[in-house]
Amino acid sequence: MKILKQVGILFGLCWVSMYIEKLLPFTFPSSVIALIILLILLLIRVVKVDHVREKSDFLLGNLPFFFIPATTGIIQYKEIFLRNGTAFLVICVVSMVITFAVTAWAVQLTMRLIDRRNRK
Repeated sequence: MKILKQVGILFGLCWVSMYIEKLLPFTFPSSVIALIILLILLLIRVVKVDHVREKSDFLLGNLPFFFIPATTGIIQYKEIFLRNGTAFLVICVVSMVITFAVTAWAVQLTMRLIDRRNRK
């Protein structure tokens, strides 16, 4: 029953976020909306981490499998990648550096917040 509850919470958030996406006057991915809603629910303690931990860990553990269709789909556009290889490489390197920097900053911020909470 616990797993069904966890799956229900995650899919329910995805379902609600798809409707919110349709209501928005601009394009915004429903998956990001679902993550924002989940974050808000976790922060205001409507949903506890234990309510979604097992299924979230399972999905994160199997994340590479979700990229197989996208990776195999790229093969169809080989000529485009060969023509624009330098631009793609620059974009990948720059976005990787930015992602690493933002991730490091977020980890440091989280560690400071946890440390501050533990001192109280």
